[in-house]
Amino acid sequence: FDPGMPPPFGLAEIRAAIPKNCWVKDPWRSMSYVVRDVLAVFGLAAAAAYFNSWLVWPVYWVAQGTMFWALFVLGHDCGHGSFSNNPNLNSVVGHLLHSSILVPYNGWRISHRTHHQNHGHVENDESWHPLPENLYRNLDSITKGLRFTVPFPLLAYPFYLFSRSPGKKGSHFHPSSDLFLPNEKKDVITSTACWTAMAALLVGLSLVMGPIQMLKLYGVPYWIFVMWLDFVTYLHHHGHDEKLPWYRGKQWSYL
Repeated sequence: FDPGMPPPFGLAEIRAAIPKNCWVKDPWRSMSYVVRDVLAVFGLAAAAAYFNSWLVWPVYWVAQGTMFWALFVLGHDCGHGSFSNNPNLNSVVGHLLHSSILVPYNGWRISHRTHHQNHGHVENDESWHPLPENLYRNLDSITKGLRFTVPFPLLAYPFYLFSRSPGKKGSHFHPSSDLFLPNEKKDVITSTACWTAMAALLVGLSLVMGPIQMLKLYGVPYWIFVMWLDFVTYLHHHGHDEKLPWYRGKQWSYL
């Protein structure tokens, strides 16, 4: 199979090859995952605060950061509509889960849709796409160092949400960004408001519990989650032993 040539099959054949049970959406099963993961998050936080030992904190950070990543995946499925057939349920659960880990649900959902519609296109893909040489050469030294020097790319996601990738303008928080259509502005405003409410809650908890305690309970696990997200999505786009192909112009197709 030559990845530079059109695939020898169509979308209908791909869909037909997927077992029918994989297309069934069970909201009760989906919600059971949400309940399970939320209980795990609060249980881990309660246990870490109870023991409050430097032997426990590193284990907690890795475990809780992984659970934050689990919450993101559930919200991701809400954004794709695979969580349930009810768009209102998907929106409510998606906002609660993603806001809790400081992700603007609709802003991300819409840009993620754009990514899937243009996956593998050098210019039009939304995230983790290779930079053309002329754009790479024009990056300032700080941006170039942060983008291509380990471990900084593993911490990129929050900055991507605010400013996108090099060469692209706009923000996942701003309703007038060219990421969004005019009829999507209200959705973006809603998600930005939910994100702001969560940020305010974290500030309030820091005042009550102390910033060091909140850093240990939430801050460090948040960055572990960011590293998981960046690491996994990087491998989705770049492969491991063999690099995934990228296309320009008419060479690219959705299939």
